[in-house]
Amino acid sequence: MEFENIKTMNAEELETRAAEIAAETANADAETLECLNAELDAIEERKAEIKMEIEERAKKVEDVIQNKGEELEKFEETRKEENKMGTRNTPEYINAYAEYLKSGNDEECRSLLSENATGGKVPIPEMVYDIVKTAWEREGIMSLVRKSYIRGNLKVGFEISGTDAVVHTEGGDAINAENLIIGTVNLIPKSIKKFVQISDEALDLTGESFIRYIYDELTYRIAKKAADELIAKIEACGTVSTTTCVGVPEVTAASIGVGTVAAAMSALSDEAANPVVMMNKATWGAFKSAQYANSFAVDPFEGLPVVFNNTIKAFSAASTGDTYAIVGDLGMGALANFPNGEDITFKFDDVTLATSDMVKIIGREFVAIEPVAPNAFVKVVK
Repeated sequence: MEFENIKTMNAEELETRAAEIAAETANADAETLECLNAELDAIEERKAEIKMEIEERAKKVEDVIQNKGEELEKFEETRKEENKMGTRNTPEYINAYAEYLKSGNDEECRSLLSENATGGKVPIPEMVYDIVKTAWEREGIMSLVRKSYIRGNLKVGFEISGTDAVVHTEGGDAINAENLIIGTVNLIPKSIKKFVQISDEALDLTGESFIRYIYDELTYRIAKKAADELIAKIEACGTVSTTTCVGVPEVTAASIGVGTVAAAMSALSDEAANPVVMMNKATWGAFKSAQYANSFAVDPFEGLPVVFNNTIKAFSAASTGDTYAIVGDLGMGALANFPNGEDITFKFDDVTLATSDMVKIIGREFVAIEPVAPNAFVKVVK
């Protein structure tokens, strides 16, 4: 029995109708009574539906309130961070940060951030990040090296040797277990330092001018030293991997020819997918001179980017067995770990050279850098 009108009633109308039915049952016959009872059942079902709808609406309202609260909390956190970011990019904060670098006193920086900002590291102006990033990217080798930011010493495993995968035919003999030998490179951070001497007049520079003056010079020089260290470590590697050092094969080329770089590439591992050629600028000149002298219509560098580092011996200055070029994938084959981030720290000494009106500024970067993959680099030796 259907009671379509009941399905559209609200709670008040249902109560009114239920009261009417109670009065009608007093003089009802058996058939009418059955019909009225059925209508009462329909009314109870409709009441239950309305109750459920009310509870669902209440839950939705509660969820909205809770979500709004979370959104408001996130908004407040974002607003505070944006305010902090905005504050540390103002001329006032940049000036205060410059004075903090000189004196080591961060009170003015903290007072500009918040009256409650105590303890912890003073936030760096965004311009400093840009300067540091540019310095590391300007150094050709370090711009390509993979970087990590893990606290403390870092161990990186590499495969010295291992058996290949095999195809197993169903029902055939069981395959042999892999014979895998693993080595480990330990990346132990060390301080790379550079100091410059500046005049009292330069020290009197304020704000952005002073920050750029010291960061531009010191950061690039530290990045350059990091690159030099990596080159030295690649050159020191043996041709065969050990349990603590990756192998770097050698290709001997007593004279420069158009096939020299190609021969080095052939000794790289399959994983070294993005190799570059690293060499002294004088060696690059020797390659180009040989190309021009013989009217070679081919690129002696095989289309690979050339990255310069003058700590690699020039071909003309190299003796038998000396490395004069390195071909390899810096992104896959090397790793630089910065436990404290890429920013550098400064120390100012305005006493030692005070009689000369000079100030010593020492910049320090804490970093570990190592070759970490076998056959990711190949040395070209004379």
